[in-house]
Amino acid sequence: MGQLSLSGVTKNFGPVEVIKGVDLGVADGEFCVFVGPSGCGKSTLLRMIAGLEDVTGGTVALDGRDITDVPPARREIAMVFQSYALYPHLTVRDNMGLALKQAGRPRAEIRAATERAAAMLLLDALLDRRPAELSGGQRQRVAIGRAIVRRPKLFLFDEPLSNLDAALRVQTRIEIAKLHRELGATMVYVTHDQIEAMTLADKIVVLRAGQVEQIGAPMELYNDPDNTFVAGFIGSPQMNFLKSGALGLSSHSAGIRPEELRLGDIPGAISGTVSHVERLGGETLVYVHTEDHGLLTARLFGEHNRAVGSELGITFDPARLFHFDQAGRRLR
Repeated sequence: MGQLSLSGVTKNFGPVEVIKGVDLGVADGEFCVFVGPSGCGKSTLLRMIAGLEDVTGGTVALDGRDITDVPPARREIAMVFQSYALYPHLTVRDNMGLALKQAGRPRAEIRAATERAAAMLLLDALLDRRPAELSGGQRQRVAIGRAIVRRPKLFLFDEPLSNLDAALRVQTRIEIAKLHRELGATMVYVTHDQIEAMTLADKIVVLRAGQVEQIGAPMELYNDPDNTFVAGFIGSPQMNFLKSGALGLSSHSAGIRPEELRLGDIPGAISGTVSHVERLGGETLVYVHTEDHGLLTARLFGEHNRAVGSELGITFDPARLFHFDQAGRRLR
């Protein structure tokens, strides 16, 4: 079991309230991702769940047990940090089994648990190496293995991939997703990278300035955002925002995804000038400067040749527009 519940959780640093009344439930076995820009409070919230930061108000419960004031070591929670936090003088085997050794578990149990975790993470051949002999991705897998060996009720990940290069981030992300399926464990994961959030999560919590903006499944947030912040944050490239008045619409603003724009000859619903083109092989991103709406991004699948400085028309299906009021709230 690993059911997490946050009720009215707040955090103050002096007079400054950085977490503002968060209510959240994470089901047993669920993969929940906290996402948001730098400074939104996602890592602080994770550390409060772990017991590394005091809770100013509200409660944190795990499987119905109030752990708000329980010391970190007694919460049955394991945390994987951005930095690997491995002991350089210990082997992979000893790093992974250290918590069980400190708990006084039998040597045979420690060995079995360590080897089981190593097999899951493809670290079998590396158990006798020290951290200096490992790549960054291997070190992060050792840190994850150390958490697995403890068999916690809840796994916490604090931006674990941010120190890895692009290829290793993709590889390790796949490994974490596979690990979640194999363990069936409850995981809470913090990232500023919305692609990580979209590809890993069962549930995403979008945070801004210490408050929850929206909670939902990845495609629910993509297809049905509550406001302009969520609409602009979820999706890469981000949503285009149009001035409704220039289009004869009654809402304050309208949003449309880059893949919904169609480029053609003038005239179009919108006219503009190509300012930049990114050819990525499988897709082409065309950035178009428009007089009424500023810079818009069109996402075209496949290879397309658009000359910088050329004029074109932009069309779209009006049914694919998202409409927002003056406060940025979605109009449905």
